[in-house]
Amino acid sequence: MKKILVSTGGGDCPGLNAVIRGLVKAAKNSKQDWEVWGSLEAFNGMLDDPIRIVKLNRKKIEGIHIKGGTIIKTTNRGKPMAFPVQKEDGTWTTEDRTQELVDRIRAEGFDAVVNIGGDGSQKISQLLFEMGLNVIGVPKTIDNDLSATDLTFGFTTAVQIATDSFDKLVTTAESHHRVMIMEVMGRDAGWIALHAAVAGGAEICLIPEIPYDIETIVEKIKKRYFKKRGFVNIVIAEGAKPKGGTVVGQASGEVGDGHIKLGGIANFLRKQLEEHPNMPDVQVRTTILGHTQRGGTPVAFDRILATSMGVKAFELIQAGRFGHMVSFKNNDLTSVLLSEAIKENKNVRADHYLMRVARSIGMSFGD
Repeated sequence: MKKILVSTGGGDCPGLNAVIRGLVKAAKNSKQDWEVWGSLEAFNGMLDDPIRIVKLNRKKIEGIHIKGGTIIKTTNRGKPMAFPVQKEDGTWTTEDRTQELVDRIRAEGFDAVVNIGGDGSQKISQLLFEMGLNVIGVPKTIDNDLSATDLTFGFTTAVQIATDSFDKLVTTAESHHRVMIMEVMGRDAGWIALHAAVAGGAEICLIPEIPYDIETIVEKIKKRYFKKRGFVNIVIAEGAKPKGGTVVGQASGEVGDGHIKLGGIANFLRKQLEEHPNMPDVQVRTTILGHTQRGGTPVAFDRILATSMGVKAFELIQAGRFGHMVSFKNNDLTSVLLSEAIKENKNVRADHYLMRVARSIGMSFGD
């Protein structure tokens, strides 16, 4: 009997369960005798005492492809190289438990590890591979910011949720002659904002890759109003920032989580507009979508992509191609070296076709 350990790390994402289901079904339907086990809350389950792992049989995975989240749970405080540990006095620190994790995985008899996650998780995958584990990575992020794959599952669902929300804001903006600002996720990449803005027909789209000029935005808004009649809809990415400024966010304050918690740039922009001397006398309102974008049922495309990636992960295990990450390139599934996958993030380029489309239909990026 051969054994696979699967982990889902970082933020949750529509399609995680479909990957798990695809992997388990492919393993069960193969000619070899495989078991798939899940480590609860990323690799935390393997590092707990006693360890917390669950056998993923057919009953466990029935119908999970339509469910959001992940049945084996996740965490963004599970880096084995900086693992949160509480000291005797009640305070917290971090320790490197990577070697302990490797030893425990080996002791449990796992022949392969499938790590599903974004750039941070795949850096862990590469480290574990370098320490001798048979690791396969599966890319996951609603931000779509991994350079080694054309698309990540969950992104399309996030864009659909953002677009649905934007469509509702357009009608109320028009009814009240308001400026509506909708803030979306994406961290340092503007893919969700750009796609939702084009799909929804936004007048202004502000993304992390292009620091915005408030003067340019005010002028764009002024052109949309005549005798206080008109409306403007703005999509802004959480990582956007003004020229010469910084992102809006704060440190998490949680041991083991080094991320800056982004959020609030929409309200920051609203204040800028309301205080600008040349701004038309109109009402400005904000909507911050937040975690609604990463929850709920995945759209059909993400279910298909995620299921396919789960199957591809098992195929890579069978082929012994460890140290690779599943990749979706040119409308086909392939794989890339983990070391290549984590080299750089994928940001919105000025020459990307969708940027040309957006500018051609009159959309402003505040530059």
